[in-house]
Amino acid sequence: MKQMVDAYEQTGGNLLSVLEVPEDEVSSYGVIDPGAENGRLTEVKGLVEKPPVAEAPSNKIISGRYILQPEVMRVLEDQEKGAGGEIQLTDAMARMIGAQPFHAVTFDGKRYDCGSKLGFVEATLALALERDDMGDEVRAMAQRLLG
Repeated sequence: MKQMVDAYEQTGGNLLSVLEVPEDEVSSYGVIDPGAENGRLTEVKGLVEKPPVAEAPSNKIISGRYILQPEVMRVLEDQEKGAGGEIQLTDAMARMIGAQPFHAVTFDGKRYDCGSKLGFVEATLALALERDDMGDEVRAMAQRLLG
């Protein structure tokens, strides 16, 4: 979050955290249509929720971290269902582009996909291994399980 707060202090408005992924993975995520870039900051000209690979405007996916102005939440009150038959925050944000500034900061770090069971296990294990108070015990436990 510090990366986002630092970026927000430069841009104001609405800020999204994005990650660059291989092009064949974009159809699983919300994707930004990028404008001008300045280092890790990118102007956001548009958003597309789970586009087909051939229609994706970039390989910069929304990583689920936001600093948003209150007006975006108000737009959600009237938002129609979008991709997957669900109300999509991405669609509400897309409606606000042009009315308010939107930027993205490319996240520098490791991301875990906790939206899947396997990704959740990976995140839990990775973070437990990093902890000084349990990392050695978790490593030993994993080795026992792998036997």
